[in-house]
Amino acid sequence: MEFLNPIAILVAAISALVVGFIWYNPKVFGNAWMKAAGMTDEQVKGGNMAKIFSLAFLFALMLAMAMPGMAIHQMGALSLIGGDSSSALPSYVAFMSDYSDAFRTFKHGALHGVMAGIFIALPIIGTNALFERKGAKYIFINSGYWIVTLGVMGAIICGWK
Repeated sequence: MEFLNPIAILVAAISALVVGFIWYNPKVFGNAWMKAAGMTDEQVKGGNMAKIFSLAFLFALMLAMAMPGMAIHQMGALSLIGGDSSSALPSYVAFMSDYSDAFRTFKHGALHGVMAGIFIALPIIGTNALFERKGAKYIFINSGYWIVTLGVMGAIICGWK
């Protein structure tokens, strides 16, 4: 069974930009984020948007490539045999025959993505924000974005076989 679906990884990476477009829209959290981050309209519009979006997509692609290990349980079974299923014992083949689709749903992937957002993104953003002297609103807006984004990415990666 193939766990790395390159199309799903690409779509998951693109989803980060789509969620960001909605999340940071001025009608959603954009204005509150700018105030909490200490940003002005001129600062936001003054950046090199091609560079910003290119790097944001690259980082999202990196996250999407890491998501199968967090959201697909069968990756753990594959790692136990060293990652090369061609040399696996018959017991591995039988196990994967029985369980290759277990918990491979959008819902289950979303759960793992949300958990990654809560237990990985939130502490990282929160720690940085504390040292940057940013408030709780800044932490919750940015962490909320990553919790939702990783949930969407997890759903895509895990559910799209």
